[in-house]
Amino acid sequence: MPQHERNHPWRRLRAAGAIAGVVAIAIVVHGVITRAAENSRLRDWTEAQALPTVAVVAPERSADASALELPGRLEAYARAPIYARVSGYLKNWKYDIGAQVKAGDLLAEVETPDLDQQLLQARADLASAQANAALAQTTAKRWQSLLGSDSVSRQEIDEKVGDYTAKEALVKAAQANVERINAMKGFTRIVAPFDGTVTARETDVGALINAGGGSGPELFVVSDTRRLRVYVNVPQTFVPSVPPGTKATITVPEHPDAKYSATVEASAQSVNSASGTTLMQLIVDNRSGDLLPGGYASVRLDIAGRGDALSVPASALIFDAKGLSIATVGADNRVLVKPVTIARDLGKKIVIGSGLGADDRVIENPPDGVATGAEVRVAAAAAAKDKNAKG
Repeated sequence: MPQHERNHPWRRLRAAGAIAGVVAIAIVVHGVITRAAENSRLRDWTEAQALPTVAVVAPERSADASALELPGRLEAYARAPIYARVSGYLKNWKYDIGAQVKAGDLLAEVETPDLDQQLLQARADLASAQANAALAQTTAKRWQSLLGSDSVSRQEIDEKVGDYTAKEALVKAAQANVERINAMKGFTRIVAPFDGTVTARETDVGALINAGGGSGPELFVVSDTRRLRVYVNVPQTFVPSVPPGTKATITVPEHPDAKYSATVEASAQSVNSASGTTLMQLIVDNRSGDLLPGGYASVRLDIAGRGDALSVPASALIFDAKGLSIATVGADNRVLVKPVTIARDLGKKIVIGSGLGADDRVIENPPDGVATGAEVRVAAAAAAKDKNAKG
C-alpha cells in the first residue's frame, strides 16, 4: 500500500480530535459565560431583595371635613335639689317622680313640734316684754309730771325714761323673734320653685327631716326638661370653627333613628390642660320629652371644612422623637420623610393639616427605621419587574 494511503486514517483521527477539542472548548466557554450570567442575575436579585418593598397610596380629599362628631352629655336646663329649711317629720308628700309641677305647687309638708313650741315661747316673751314696756312707759310719764314740783331730780327722771326706752327695744327684739319663727313655719310647706318635672324623691311619710342645704340627701329634685343643655368637649384645634350659633345634630342610643337639632349657646373660653379641649354648651328643644337629662348623646357639629384637606391611612403615621411625620417615595424611589400636623382623627383615616401634598406617594406601612434618602422598591413596580424578568 502506498505511503500516502497508509497515513490517511491518522489524518482523519487528528482532524476528529481537533474538532472534539474545539467542541470541548466551546462547551467550557459556554458554561463559564452561563455561570457568570447566572451569578450576575443572582447578585442583582440579592441586591434587589435587600431593598425593602413598600406599598404606596395617594392622599385622598377628605369628604367628611365639614362635620365634627363628638360625645356629649345631656343636662336639664334648670335643676333644683330641694332641701328642708326646718327640722321635723314629713307629714305628707303630694308628687312622685315623673310628675309635672307648676311653680308654687305644694310638694310636701313637714311637722315641726319643736318649732311650734319655740313659737309659743317667743309669743310669751313678746307679751312679757310688752307688759314691761307699758309699765315703764307709765312710770316714765308719772316721773316727768313731777318734774315741775321739784320733788324728784332730773337724774331720776332720765333713768325712768331710759328704762322705758330699753323696754321698748326688748319689745322690738321679741317681735322680731316671733316674726322669724313665723317665717320658719312657712318653710314647713315645701313648694316647687319653677315649672318642671319631679326627677327625684328621697323621702317618705314619717321620715326625720334635718334642716340644711347639702348636708344630707335632698328631699326632691325638680328639673326643667322642656329644654336641655348639652355639654361637649371640643378639641382645641376646632374651637375657632365652633362659634356660638353653630348648628348641630344630636342622636341618642334609645332613639337611634331620630335626630334632634341643637345650637351652640356658650363656650367656656378656656382649654382644659389635661384633655386639651374646651367645654361648650348647646341647647336642644325637648318639648317632646324624648331626651333624658343625664344621658349620653352623640353630637355632630356642622363646621366649615377645608377644601384642600387631605387624608391618609392611620397606619402611614410615624411617631418618633422628632414628632409626627409621614414617609413618601420620590420619582427616584428614594424616601422623603415629611413632618405633618393632624387636623382631625377619623379612626382609620387621618386628616392632615399641613406638610403633605396632593401628588405625594405615601408609604402605607413604613418599615422600622425608615429615613430620608433610603432606597425602596414600590410594590406595584416590583411586581411588574418580576413579571418581566420571568417573561
